[in-house]
Amino acid sequence: MTLTVRQLADWVGGEVVGDPAAAVRNPAALGDAEPSDFSFVTDGEKNLKAWAASKAATAFVPPNFPADARPVIKVADPLAAFIRVVLTLRGDRAEPREIHPTAVVHPTARLGPNARVGPNAVVGEGTTVGANATVHAGAVVGRFCTIGDDFTLFANATLYDDCRVGHRVTVHSGAVIGADGFGYRLVKGRHEKIPQVGWAELEDDVEVGACSTVDRGAIGATRVGTGTKIDNLVMVAHNCRLGRHNILVGQVGLAGSCSSGDYVVMAGQVGTADHVHIGDRAVLGAKCGVLSDIPPDTEVMGAPAMPRRDFFRMVVSMQKVGEMRDEMRALKKRVQALEANG
Repeated sequence: MTLTVRQLADWVGGEVVGDPAAAVRNPAALGDAEPSDFSFVTDGEKNLKAWAASKAATAFVPPNFPADARPVIKVADPLAAFIRVVLTLRGDRAEPREIHPTAVVHPTARLGPNARVGPNAVVGEGTTVGANATVHAGAVVGRFCTIGDDFTLFANATLYDDCRVGHRVTVHSGAVIGADGFGYRLVKGRHEKIPQVGWAELEDDVEVGACSTVDRGAIGATRVGTGTKIDNLVMVAHNCRLGRHNILVGQVGLAGSCSSGDYVVMAGQVGTADHVHIGDRAVLGAKCGVLSDIPPDTEVMGAPAMPRRDFFRMVVSMQKVGEMRDEMRALKKRVQALEANG
């Protein structure tokens, strides 16, 4: 489909600088763009250099973008404009809303208007699924779950019994919500399972990445707060209580009964001890080992986790260990020589 720069601008209310009749065809990243493609450029010298090196015909750019030989479209938020145009070009790709003949939906389950259940998917006894929900092929929703509108459960993901899910929640393939927590006690030399009788709860606008797990509470809820986004391969243990709009990056592991405030960021491979609390807006750097509570508005790194400034001081000191060792050896030889001559 061939478009003009003017058409792209009109879709997002942008200002064209340069030739509005220039033809474009496809969206692309700056580094991959061909001469007929369009892209976007955000603020920053690095991005300006990427634009200069790109073959793209045009791009959405910030209002303060410098003059260029190629036409550009000035907008307040270049990335948002680019995404909007891409979605417009894609059109509505939603699959037909239906219950596939091979799906198994229990007679007592209730599906909202325009819900879809794909091939070989299962919706269990007493479960309620909201409007415009999609349960993809091979996915399983257990018994007595409550699920809001605009829910998406991708292929081969699983919601165990009693899960509670809000509106606009997405759970990606292979994820498991509501499995038993890892709870045992030692009785007469054997590990005896502690029954896990709670549930898992995902509030509105939560997204759970592929192959991640959110265990049910031993008693009560494991809760993921509104707007929290969980990456692939993340483990949230039983009775954790996560606040609103947290970000959990790949391979984070939270031990049982941890809690967090709002707008917390946990980078890749962060691990916590049980029962720790992470305060509002705290940022945990990659591979942090969190053994105790983290105060609000704190940035920590390392294992055990420590303030960012202290961590970098330690790293600098460690880089000088070899030099310090050599100096100590030299000093030792000088002392030995002095003692020998004394």
